[in-house]
Amino acid sequence: MGSTSAENHGRPGTGRRDLIKRSAALGLISAPAMGFLSACASSGGGGDEDKAKAGKKTAKNPLAVNDTAQMEFVLFDGGFGKEYAEDAVKIYEKNFPKAKVKFAATQKIQSTLQPRFNQGTPPDLIDNSGAEQMDMGVLVGKNQLADLTPLLDAPSYDDPNKKVRDTLRPGIVEMGQFDGNPVWILYYAYTVYGVWYSQKALDSLDEQYPETWDQMLAVCAKAKKKGMAGWTYAGKYPYYLPFSLYPMIGKVGGREVLDAIDNLEPNAWKHPAVKACFEAYYELYKKGYVLKGTPGLDHIQSQTAWAKGQALFIPNGSWVENESANVIPADFDLAVSAPTGLDSSDKMPFGTIWASGGEPFIVPAKAKNAPGGMEQLRVMLSEASSKNFTAKVKSLTAYNGGTEGITLTPGLKSGVAALEKAGDNVVNPRIQDWYVQLQKEQIGVAGLGEMMAGRLTPAEAISKIQAFADAAAKDSSIKHYKHQ
Repeated sequence: MGSTSAENHGRPGTGRRDLIKRSAALGLISAPAMGFLSACASSGGGGDEDKAKAGKKTAKNPLAVNDTAQMEFVLFDGGFGKEYAEDAVKIYEKNFPKAKVKFAATQKIQSTLQPRFNQGTPPDLIDNSGAEQMDMGVLVGKNQLADLTPLLDAPSYDDPNKKVRDTLRPGIVEMGQFDGNPVWILYYAYTVYGVWYSQKALDSLDEQYPETWDQMLAVCAKAKKKGMAGWTYAGKYPYYLPFSLYPMIGKVGGREVLDAIDNLEPNAWKHPAVKACFEAYYELYKKGYVLKGTPGLDHIQSQTAWAKGQALFIPNGSWVENESANVIPADFDLAVSAPTGLDSSDKMPFGTIWASGGEPFIVPAKAKNAPGGMEQLRVMLSEASSKNFTAKVKSLTAYNGGTEGITLTPGLKSGVAALEKAGDNVVNPRIQDWYVQLQKEQIGVAGLGEMMAGRLTPAEAISKIQAFADAAAKDSSIKHYKHQ
């Protein structure tokens, strides 16, 4: 969720969102400098001799951080901004007054940091999100990430009797795993993906959120009569469409359909549930219910058109409330819903939603001060830092709680209600973090983007996407992952 957004946002992630996550980025804000001096740096590229010596392990310093070593932290500068991270850095500096923290925020994660990974001189903590997210599967496959188990097994910041892992939301630890035990990624934000809309606009149509596709088409027809499109989306980055389409596929066909897609199984995309959902979305295009010009819009432009009331629904992640705060009217009454299904024959109930970690934080294997990077994350996973994030950016964190005493914004309140409604019916497609290129460029742009622009039929889009998935499954240069 950080926007990008999803970029992961987003995550993507988250995905995400994260994430993601996830959204596509507009230009460089500030690039981290390439040089890096640590307390015990020597010249050369990232051998153990460059690493900061361990500090003294104490109750207040369970990860044995060297209290004089520099810690370098590079954040993705997306929909969540950088203030929450800067606030957490101040706590780190207060706890280790002799340590210098070098903090930078940028949208150019890959172009700035990939060369430093290759040289063996990466920062100590990275928020690997946005359109320029480094491919997580590749980083894991090349052994370029540190295992975060020491962080997860450390006492939590607030309660020494509770491990960090015991304070996290369900699914967060598992999302950071690729093959069994090591945990390579800590998704900091918790993203609710779904269909976002103005409750006020829906009320003005005298309609409820549609639970079946026939109802969805009827609501869109009504909106069209009032001069409002039913849908818009980030046409230039159509990998936003799965934020509502994937959970719809899971709802219609069951979780196993999404698992088969994640596992790159032959013919996974040819499942009847996939076909039915693609055809449903294509109907939005065929009936003229998609805002004119949408295929040419980026995430910010589509969100702005939607906030201005030009379209009723937009598929997105919960970072959208913060990312669009300057264009969403005060009386908009932002809401999110789990995706509309087909009909009563769907395998999972209405309310089935995609929610998962966004904003993937990583500590590189060759970080000079890996304990410092992990300690910064431990600080961020405290109740105070979590509340600060939620209050400032209108999103939940991986910390399971942190909403008490905060006045929840309309979107956040709606997201929490959607999670409560979903109960156990939360799906978490992994393809967006296991196979970034496949998800973004091939499924997103070449498949769904082309279909929603009317340049491919659903059958052609499915056939094309299945071919991409088959090619990825056969490509020995790609590390493959499977649901355990």
